[in-house]
Amino acid sequence: MASNSAITLGELTQRFGGDIAGDAGHRVNGLAPLDKAGPEQLAFLANQKYLSQVESTHAGAVLISPADLEKVTSPEGRNFIVTPNPYAYFARVAQVFIDLATPPVEPGVHPTAFIHPAAQVAASAVIGPHVSVEAGAVIGERVKLDAGVSIGQGVKLADDVHLYPHVTVYHGCKLGARVIVHAGAVIGADGFGFAPDFVGDGEARTGSWVKIPQVGTVVIANDVEIGANTTIDRGAMADTIIEECVKIDNLVQIGHNCRIGAYTVIAGCAGIAGSTNIGRHCMIGGAVGIAGHVTLADYVIVTAQSGVSKSLLKPGMYTSAFPAVNHADWNKSAAIVRNLDKLRERIKTLETAAEKQAEKRQDNPESTSDTL
Repeated sequence: MASNSAITLGELTQRFGGDIAGDAGHRVNGLAPLDKAGPEQLAFLANQKYLSQVESTHAGAVLISPADLEKVTSPEGRNFIVTPNPYAYFARVAQVFIDLATPPVEPGVHPTAFIHPAAQVAASAVIGPHVSVEAGAVIGERVKLDAGVSIGQGVKLADDVHLYPHVTVYHGCKLGARVIVHAGAVIGADGFGFAPDFVGDGEARTGSWVKIPQVGTVVIANDVEIGANTTIDRGAMADTIIEECVKIDNLVQIGHNCRIGAYTVIAGCAGIAGSTNIGRHCMIGGAVGIAGHVTLADYVIVTAQSGVSKSLLKPGMYTSAFPAVNHADWNKSAAIVRNLDKLRERIKTLETAAEKQAEKRQDNPESTSDTL
């Protein structure tokens, strides 16, 4: 590995695989789009519509699939890293350049941080200003807690966890290795559990909502990433489970006792009610609402703004949102929707009349009247 911010193509393939077509010793120090890259930058092709830019790019090298390389008319004298998935390769290389450009951080505890004497903090951890770590918490190797993070009693953070500023992890929660939680997220707050205790009706109704103690925790597996201001509630009795490599966007709400299957992705502003079981490799679009106590099978895709009120037990794509249309067209459609009940009754009336007319013709075959 190069010692500065540049790295050779050969070093990249040693780390991530792939084949080199061209000069393995060529050095690159960053990434750029095909139409803007220079000789010291690496570009990638992941979409066929940009194939023509490969012919004219000034990039020092291009990440490209074997099939696309065959379509390049003049590959001579140029450099390529050939890989089946250039986009994923690009993501991994981008991490390398971030690491090379990021100054090393010295382990230690900031003077303003509070570490309870009964907490365990690895010597390699980085504890930022105004962090609070309560009794019984265990902070693993190379964990980084940015400013204002709050760690509750008995929390377990595995190695290489990174919590961005003002993340709160409530008592008893467990985060696996390499988990990333972005600013303002809350892990392990009480689930929304209240039992109704009302009697009477209308103005005579009395009583209240009785809080149900939420005694479960949140267990997050390895390599999960959680977006800013997302909330994941603790279980009522059992735990809320986020399986490995789940990726959750900003402003997502996950209710108590949910289980999110491995490799599932959830886009921003989705809301998932309690005791929902989402399978592996699912894709949940932005602003999707999922009712409680439903199950989504593996490989389910729910498109943006859809509402899921019952279980989806077969893989596939599901949609219930109305796509955006011209305002005038929407007004016309809305007017029809408002009158669907009337149209339904008219259709029923016409069907009934048609059935009676058919019966008359059967009873009197000589009749030629078609009047309804």
